[in-house]
Amino acid sequence: MARLLRQSAVVTLCAAVALACVFVVTAAAPVRLTNGPVPTSTATPTEVVAQPVDPIRAWSELRLAEMTPDEKVRSLLVIHVPGINPDGMRVAVDSVASGGAGVGGLILMRDNIPGTPEELASLTAYAEADPALPPIVAIDEEGGDVVRLPYDEFAGADSLRAADATQTATAFAGRAALLSSVGVNLNFGLVADVTSDPGSFIYWRTFGDDPAAAAQRVAAGVSAETPVVASTLKHFPGHGRTGADSHHGIPTTDVSFDEWMSTDALPFVAGITAGAPAVMFGHLVFSSVDSAPATLSGRWHDVLRTDLGFDGLAITDDMLMLQSSGIADLSDPYANAVSALSAGNDLLLYVLPADMTTVGIDLTTLSATLVANVSAERIDESALRVLMFRRALAPDALTWRPPCDVLCTAQQVGGFVSTRPVMLVRQDASSLS
Repeated sequence: MARLLRQSAVVTLCAAVALACVFVVTAAAPVRLTNGPVPTSTATPTEVVAQPVDPIRAWSELRLAEMTPDEKVRSLLVIHVPGINPDGMRVAVDSVASGGAGVGGLILMRDNIPGTPEELASLTAYAEADPALPPIVAIDEEGGDVVRLPYDEFAGADSLRAADATQTATAFAGRAALLSSVGVNLNFGLVADVTSDPGSFIYWRTFGDDPAAAAQRVAAGVSAETPVVASTLKHFPGHGRTGADSHHGIPTTDVSFDEWMSTDALPFVAGITAGAPAVMFGHLVFSSVDSAPATLSGRWHDVLRTDLGFDGLAITDDMLMLQSSGIADLSDPYANAVSALSAGNDLLLYVLPADMTTVGIDLTTLSATLVANVSAERIDESALRVLMFRRALAPDALTWRPPCDVLCTAQQVGGFVSTRPVMLVRQDASSLS
């Protein structure tokens, strides 16, 4: 019995840390675990192969099962709450049941940044309404031309694009430590776009004229940043093909898919290989692939997932940019949201003004529209992915144990019935009496 208990403890420990362990339990002697007559036959010992349970996924699946459709779609929103407003930020991420908006996360813009890192750390800490499921706290902190933190003194792409890749790693390691210290957990900071045109608005935000050289720097940045703060690659599938600015229109290129794969795709591939957990889609049209902006394109999401093998978070650029494009078909924010979520995005980003009515958005209407027009399967897929990302931020994420009523099952060992916890048990039926 002691041997069986020790083995069970090992299985539980393996599950807690999600190790790829396989354990074989052999009943050396019958053990009386339940009432009833003692079997007279002698059974061949049962082989029980226990696979580990990922505690982050198991917790997230349980949480997902408890969520309403409205709660699920709200969890897929990352929004801007204007100003230094701790109560507003906390209400935004608090659960709907507690009177909050229940959104999945916040993006910090320059108007959210107080004078010192300590003040910002207090602000983001107060916004954590549920320690078991911390909100996403995102920021555009590239360095160089795009910074939100006045106390970020680390190099950006404007200087790194001509430097050795190790300098990119040094800069983003330092930036990650700073971001983590102020409560940021997701940085929209690595531009994987490529252009050799100094006249392009994005030129000084890219890591090189040459795709291969830019890819090395992007990979170095991801490798240095992601162990501390989650990196985001942007703006997929690549903003460098045109000098147009997607804040004021929908840049369009007719470059072929094959040419894209051998050029613009390289920094994204390198960043994904280096472990980037997030990719931001740009409001860009590659007409030879899809006439829709990549943000709203199921084809481009399939390229990211299937061709490039990415399994992390897919995030839109600011959804309000679509409305600002001047294109009539993109003027409805609710239709845009349905298209973006249906295409495969996991998170919809909204840099909202203080008065949301000025951009025609109401969160209640937005949620109801998404629930009514996007399949439950599509919503669940993204909701689980977002839950797992957020749950991994919790301090007890790896030590949490699933409740017994989820994992305990009746199991026959050597002719006897055990109700000890088992994990994804597979039994050899031929060995049972």
